[in-house]
Amino acid sequence: MKKADIGMIGMAVMGENLSMNMERHGYTVAVYDVWDGVVDKFMDGRGKGKSFIPCHSFEELVQNLEKPRVVMMMIRAGSPVDETIGKLLPLLDTGDIIIDGGNSHFPDTQRRCKLVEEHGMLYIGTGVSGGAEGAFIGPSMMPGGSPAAWERVKPIFQNICAKVEDGTPCCDWVGEDGAGHFVKMVHNGIEYGDMQLICEAYQIMRDYLGMTPDEMHDVFAEWNKGELDSYLIGITADILTRKDEDGSPLVDKILDTAGQKGTGKWTAIAALDEGIPLTLIGEAVFARCLSAIKEERVSASKVLGKPYAKFEGDRAEFIENLKNALYASKIVSYAQGYTLMRSAAKTYGWNLNYGGIALMWRGGCIIRSVFLGKIKEAYEKNPDITNLMLDDYFKSALEKADEGWRKVCAAGIISGVPMPAMTSALSYYDGYHCEKLPANLLQAQRDYFGAHTYERIDAERGKFFHTDWNNGEVGNTASTQYNA
Repeated sequence: MKKADIGMIGMAVMGENLSMNMERHGYTVAVYDVWDGVVDKFMDGRGKGKSFIPCHSFEELVQNLEKPRVVMMMIRAGSPVDETIGKLLPLLDTGDIIIDGGNSHFPDTQRRCKLVEEHGMLYIGTGVSGGAEGAFIGPSMMPGGSPAAWERVKPIFQNICAKVEDGTPCCDWVGEDGAGHFVKMVHNGIEYGDMQLICEAYQIMRDYLGMTPDEMHDVFAEWNKGELDSYLIGITADILTRKDEDGSPLVDKILDTAGQKGTGKWTAIAALDEGIPLTLIGEAVFARCLSAIKEERVSASKVLGKPYAKFEGDRAEFIENLKNALYASKIVSYAQGYTLMRSAAKTYGWNLNYGGIALMWRGGCIIRSVFLGKIKEAYEKNPDITNLMLDDYFKSALEKADEGWRKVCAAGIISGVPMPAMTSALSYYDGYHCEKLPANLLQAQRDYFGAHTYERIDAERGKFFHTDWNNGEVGNTASTQYNA
């Protein structure tokens, strides 16, 4: 009997659809799930009559794989991954490959890669983006881990992944150990930012402009034809047309509490660890946290609330400003995300292809957009660019948006419509090109209460000074220089 090209552990939504995708592209897939009955149900349904080998144990799965064996896990991140690896290692041989396609935290992938390699096998941690539809039709895939494993899995991954217009696959090798899952983590953080920005645009249209869902649909549908053309803008337009059973807009019936699975939080934590100002994504994460305290917000609205100020003026002009504000904020979000990846690459010794990453995100994934093509072009022109905002195209877009962006943020503040992501993006933009920030006063404060010292504008960098602010009352001993 013909053995399978790849094994799939975990036949939930993502595992099932990826398996279907692989089979459709000519691969025989051995499928297994730890839950009784899942595999049999699949074989009696979508898998019936197709090139799948049903397995009911880890041993059976391994026995049915061509050598060198490739086993892919699409299971919940965390301890289930470690437990599965522990069960696979005694069954596999030198050179066999284990793949984790879930949303694992990149330090876990670094640790697991080392463990598997110590046993003589190879490991890949790959981000898979696009949801169930992407998994079935063609996802964006971001593999990293043991470089020696790439040539074995490359044909499978690049066959099943999404393709851009010229046929280029939205999948390529990212880097060693946890690089693939790190890039997927940043992708998800940017996804948080994109979604929050769209929601802020929606809220100011709803609460400030007083627009109906149908009117907002028309705006988002129009936006989806230009530079904002993206999967998320497109589905937003679609959502706003959907009616409930009683004919009212479904979106108005949905409770305003957002969930999260942790990748946005991990991105913010990684930014703090690296000392990178990832302000917009951080605000997007906190916005979800704020949404979760629904009952508290309802109570507070009765104590602190006031009616929103209603818009007076040229609606069309304001909507144009809002479009530009959304686009400018999006530029900032991606600029921050790429800055984080550059910093992490230096920390962990990864050789990341930044233009290639944009291409991987160009199709199949949740943040796919025409915008990503501009990022690829920016890195093709200057692979060493320190911040995307300095690229000519993005610089011009920010300058074009500047006045309207400020008017929109001001309108949100004046009217009481919260816009944490959009306003933080503007503050970052202003701070990034501000020649002199007030950190001189901050350093004086730190030196005053903690003798932390400071540098001077009239001395070379790296030379530190301390002032006896208390005229000798607490001594004149300076602390060592540190940045806490």
